[in-house]
Amino acid sequence: MKKSKVINSDLSRVIATMGHFDKISIGDAGMPVPSTTEKIDLAVDNGIPSFMQVLNNVLEELEVQRIYLAEEIKTQNPAMLTAIQDRLPKMPITFIPHEEMKQSLTDCKAFVRTGEMTPYANIMLESGVTF
Repeated sequence: MKKSKVINSDLSRVIATMGHFDKISIGDAGMPVPSTTEKIDLAVDNGIPSFMQVLNNVLEELEVQRIYLAEEIKTQNPAMLTAIQDRLPKMPITFIPHEEMKQSLTDCKAFVRTGEMTPYANIMLESGVTF
């Protein structure tokens, strides 16, 4: 049995295949996911698991060099923006319109659906290297 932090088999597999500049997205329960993008659905109930729980879990195993957030998070979900910035205080952030983020999901290895029920709780993580 896998002993590390990410024990979901699909999520662990995707993280293991990530290369430099590859992207994975984590988001709320309502984010529309293109049929061409793998969806790893972890949602079981309203708020379970939360966006931050899943983000924290993924960050245990994935080296990240940049994050992408919807511009709208600044005004529509500032508490979530603060939580992300507190968790990744020195991480470069690129803000893009939410519509662009939805379209960019086609460039992600996978989208991880959480039980989060707050607006614009979506992030794209760009993989870095450990050397």
